[in-house]
Amino acid sequence: MNDFRPLNPATTALLLMDLQPSIVAMHPDSDAFLAALARVREAARAAGLTIGYVRVALTEEDAARVSPNNLSFFSAAETGRLSDADPATQVDPRIRPADGEIVVRKSRVGAFSTTDLREQLAARGIDTIVLTGIATSGVVLSTVRDAADRDFRVIVLSDGVFDRDPEVHRVLTEKLFPRQAEVVTMDEFVTALA
Repeated sequence: MNDFRPLNPATTALLLMDLQPSIVAMHPDSDAFLAALARVREAARAAGLTIGYVRVALTEEDAARVSPNNLSFFSAAETGRLSDADPATQVDPRIRPADGEIVVRKSRVGAFSTTDLREQLAARGIDTIVLTGIATSGVVLSTVRDAADRDFRVIVLSDGVFDRDPEVHRVLTEKLFPRQAEVVTMDEFVTALA
């Protein structure tokens, strides 16, 4: 973990990524994981942070455009596994967004490449993003790298992200992410907000 610098709540957004039933189901204790994230979200709301949700789903048009070269999304497009019409691709009801919070739907791994998230954050003056979600090696990794390239200050909540492979999670949160992000626990983040 690296040192956590003070943050400005007015220019900070908490992003809850890929927390939809079809993905949250891979967590061995999804109830506890989402409850912990809800606690972080409530602290962030109380401190005045912007809250955003990123979900992954393919419309029929999106599915038709996926190239066979895209190993993960081509399979999802062919099987309908990430169909936007499926309730399992919506934000999990246990962490439902409030009115006025950002919600974007992406059709690839990272939070920025196929959404207007960057523009929505810019319109709110956001220069710092706090990342949570599933999976550490998927949306979190892609978003850390892309956000750093876009000159965001990036914070990753190490226990607010999850990967089915504990070793991959460890390597990313302990070795790779600290090169481009501040990595702290949910408790450290909530304490900093207070």
